[in-house]
Amino acid sequence: MVGVNDAANNTAESVPGSPSTTSAPDNGRRTETGSRLYPRVTSFRSRRGALTPNQQKSWDRTWPLVGREVADEPLDAAAWFGRDAPLVIEIGCGTGTATAAMAQAEPQLNLIGIEVYQPGLAQLVQQIEREQISNIRLLRGDAVDVLENMIAEESLTGVRVFFPDPWPKARHHKRRLLQPATVALIANRLRPGGVLHIATDHAGYADHIAEVGAAEPLLTDLNEVNEANEPMRGVSAEHHGTAPIGFERPVTKFESKAHLAGSAINEFIWGKIE
Repeated sequence: MVGVNDAANNTAESVPGSPSTTSAPDNGRRTETGSRLYPRVTSFRSRRGALTPNQQKSWDRTWPLVGREVADEPLDAAAWFGRDAPLVIEIGCGTGTATAAMAQAEPQLNLIGIEVYQPGLAQLVQQIEREQISNIRLLRGDAVDVLENMIAEESLTGVRVFFPDPWPKARHHKRRLLQPATVALIANRLRPGGVLHIATDHAGYADHIAEVGAAEPLLTDLNEVNEANEPMRGVSAEHHGTAPIGFERPVTKFESKAHLAGSAINEFIWGKIE
């Protein structure tokens, strides 16, 4: 079953690293490799939004337990979750419809959702509180900052990027999250055998993603192919039973609209070479 993030899509602010709300000013921080561009072009749109009274109450109760602002310090995920388990991050988790469902289906995984848009995060915080979902943590801010500064090399079991903003105008293509440098950074953070799972409903962005992923030397294509050796949606049967994360996603409102509009859903699954 295919699914998507309600907010991490073509109409909400997506991610260049991820999220979707108001981004903090870029202060030119550089990683140990000196990879930070100054100023760096982000792939999300800044957007304001107020919380409802109920959302604010839930936020005040639960955010301090499950959420943090993006920072420069390395993240101790095991301490934050209170256990050592395979770590998966979702870039641009939106309102968290898919995030919550996948976390509940995979209780053996620690899942961190990264998002900029606070009202979207607030909806997910409410669901975490209501359904007592224990294996989700949330980071509010730019996902590239998370990958550069908070996540150690070869520490991730999976990275999910569902329906990032395609920035369809040619002059905006530089804002797309899934550029060669970001995919290389993701590959660096994946452990050997870890998985990068991407979905998009934008044909032009799909072509771009396919090209970028195929060019990354640390990744190998896990998608199923047809008799003509053309990629098909979904992980191949030989990898489905051995993959460290699941690939089933609930169909959310955004993807339902894409189906109604006749947009094809393109799905990409790469594994880090062991």
